[in-house]
Amino acid sequence: MPASFPPPDALVRVRGAREHNLKNVDVDIPRNALVVFTGISGSGKSSLAFGTLFAEAQRRYLESVAPYARRLIAQVGTPQVDSIEGLPPAVALQQQRGAPGARSSVASVAALSTPLRMLYSRAGRYPAHQPMLYAEDFSPHTPQGACPHCQGQGRTYEVTERSLVPDDALTIRQRAVAAWPGAWQGQNLRDILTTLGHDVDVPWRQLPQALRDWILFTDEQPTVPVYPGLDAAQVQAAIRRGQPPGYMGTFSSARRHVLHTFAHSPSAMMKKRVAQYLVATPCPLCHGKRLKPEALAVTFAGHDIASLSQLPLAELAELLRPAAEGRLGAGERAGLQDAPGQRRAPGSTQHAAAPDVHRTAWLSEEKVLAAQRLAGELRRRVLALVELGLGYLSLSRSTPTLSPGELQRLRLAGQLASHLFGVVYVLDEPSAGLHPADGEALLTALQGLKAAGNSLFVVEHDVATMRRADWLVDVGPGAGEQGGEVLYSGPPAGLALVQRSVTRRYLLAEPASAVPNLRTPRVPQHWLRLEGIVRNNLRGLDAAFALGCMNAVTGVSGSGKSSLVSQALLELVADHLGHPLATGGDEQEEGDAPDAAEAGGDVGQPRPAGHIAAGAEHVHRLVPIDQKPIGRTPRSNLATYTGLFDTVRKLFAATPQARERGYDAGQFSFNVPKGRCEVCEGEGSVSVELLFMPSVYAPCPACHGARYSPATLQVRWRGLSIADVLHLTVDASCEAFADQPAVLRPLRLLQAIGLGYLRLGQPATQLSGGEAQRIKLVTELQRPQRRGGTLYVLDEPTTGLHPADVDRLLVQLDGLVQAGNTVVLVEHDMRVAAACDWVIDIGPGAGAAGGRIVAQGTPEQVAAAAGSRTAPYLVQALAVQ
Repeated sequence: MPASFPPPDALVRVRGAREHNLKNVDVDIPRNALVVFTGISGSGKSSLAFGTLFAEAQRRYLESVAPYARRLIAQVGTPQVDSIEGLPPAVALQQQRGAPGARSSVASVAALSTPLRMLYSRAGRYPAHQPMLYAEDFSPHTPQGACPHCQGQGRTYEVTERSLVPDDALTIRQRAVAAWPGAWQGQNLRDILTTLGHDVDVPWRQLPQALRDWILFTDEQPTVPVYPGLDAAQVQAAIRRGQPPGYMGTFSSARRHVLHTFAHSPSAMMKKRVAQYLVATPCPLCHGKRLKPEALAVTFAGHDIASLSQLPLAELAELLRPAAEGRLGAGERAGLQDAPGQRRAPGSTQHAAAPDVHRTAWLSEEKVLAAQRLAGELRRRVLALVELGLGYLSLSRSTPTLSPGELQRLRLAGQLASHLFGVVYVLDEPSAGLHPADGEALLTALQGLKAAGNSLFVVEHDVATMRRADWLVDVGPGAGEQGGEVLYSGPPAGLALVQRSVTRRYLLAEPASAVPNLRTPRVPQHWLRLEGIVRNNLRGLDAAFALGCMNAVTGVSGSGKSSLVSQALLELVADHLGHPLATGGDEQEEGDAPDAAEAGGDVGQPRPAGHIAAGAEHVHRLVPIDQKPIGRTPRSNLATYTGLFDTVRKLFAATPQARERGYDAGQFSFNVPKGRCEVCEGEGSVSVELLFMPSVYAPCPACHGARYSPATLQVRWRGLSIADVLHLTVDASCEAFADQPAVLRPLRLLQAIGLGYLRLGQPATQLSGGEAQRIKLVTELQRPQRRGGTLYVLDEPTTGLHPADVDRLLVQLDGLVQAGNTVVLVEHDMRVAAACDWVIDIGPGAGAAGGRIVAQGTPEQVAAAAGSRTAPYLVQALAVQ
């Protein structure tokens, strides 16, 4: 892109953009260029790129779509802008975690499922006398293809005595049958057993086996009189006297309760509770492959469709090469036989008729062409993924196990294969979660999209991407109300002249922008040593973490960093402390059985193994801080999550007005009926149905978005209503509550970590993963600090952060270490790795090519390690410190 300004007819001209914090922005942006939007977190760059440009492009497109069809499209709303000229159609590739369902996989997101199933249907090798199958017969998600025994899950779920009764030393009265419901329902079942004449005060292990089996597994449901509070003898006496019972109760075994609740309960909480008592085993019919036997009997290149889907994509591309290039030797041709009943291509000849024609080496031209066409298309799409650094993934990998960066690159690969022309691609931090070495492949892919005649509008914090851009749009100078201005729009070199830009310092690699030298290098006094770690691609790995220090685990994407830290380290330390980590959690779709997201994806994988060999006695507390949302609904917000809202509500309850009216702190909660607006039930908005158009949300006509009743809003604390407080930013709240230490402490921490622009009432659903992670960190920092011994584990905490915000985060993390704690980071930001005391580099490659420690030591030692793909980038980071 030339440094001179593009001609007017090659520009997107924005006038009067006011979305979110944008301050009536006017800006001209070139088309057919790689344009990077920069600025600190919360400056307004996403409001300009996504909230304004993409939203307007989508709005214009949807005007041509039938009203009924618009209901089926997720819309981002009408932007607040006066005019936009020269805007082509746009496609958005935003960061998002997971996918709509746990059954979604790499194959489905990358649109590879259909061509793969067609390949097996039309060009697979069929066994003797088996008719041809259709593509849907090779899908575990259809009735035609799913294994009839496990319904396509790959596993069967049952209960055992051990899972239902974890502690057999307890009596039935002491809730030995842990799987039974609590409260009244559990007591009801125990009272029924008393009526049936069974002793509920004998340790479970002393009961006869036949009785234990009946209580746990029977399908019988006897209905008997229940006398609450009476023991067995008193119950029998009451029956003999003809005394009326309290009620009639129906018995249900523990197994029946668990399976019925899991299958039919509308409550996600109840499903999750009973799921912990289910034991998963590979399906005995499909052996975990999820498909019916007829589909698994069809092979291509020696693999059934399930085993082929478990190959790394890089290996799959090579396996498809011969068929894609039409180089089918006798062996391959023998693998692509006509199934009985298949029609041959017109004009083709066949060897002498024989009953076992499918066993011959003959291959019709129809099958040759089908194999070449389908394998070629499949291989082309797979190679697009490999070129984006995703060659270590498999087609069967479920999307809830992918990082947002991996998921976005999957969608980007789909766009590369679409061959669209004249489109604006709007991308949200495509470098997120990428090692610098993988970033090169990403930039090459983006340049390919641009060369095809498209425009690329990229919201990005990565300095390397900024330097490779044709055009920079820097938004700022601060965040929230202190941002919302376009400080610069032009070629990257011109940003050097913009003194107000925070980004400028990092783009020019000025020494002042380097991570501050917060401490002299720390020498570890103790080590936490893990041995024999087996997780995913880790095979018997030994690793040591420096206690009382800041540790960084680096390596290319897919090398095994998260397997070591977010899985093995967390699980082993949690087990040592007696607080096992919950499995599934937020990543599990409601209603799915344990590990169902991975069903079929880990067949043949070794069981997790490993142990802590030394140092566990120096760890007294474990705090994992991830990027999962701090709440699932808009009712959860910054103020409620950090706990400061409890203190605020008490301040309001202590005002003279509130005391005079008899209001307590509950009056000022929008989650309870006391003081909230009853029209919107504290939501602040109501849904408006528009028949054939999508529903829209409008401010509540009663409270106008305030969430509270008029009476509640009349109560003022220093001139502010409770709704006014929720509308304050963190920065403004620091002034309002300057003399309230209990409120000010979390506010100051939020401000110090770079979240001063957020509003106290900002719904949790509107927060990014990076913002949620920093809020969790603040919630931890505000606790009274113990005398060290805490292990903090963070997975890619710099995702979504501007380099200036990274510096702020590092100051807080270093403070934790100064207090005698240990911090372990999974990190791709080399500036962060350079600021750590100890670095463990995993690799050298991804998937099967990774999973071992390539180098470990101080940042300087790792930077000098031969064979490390991290070393060259760490050298660069150390050079500017």
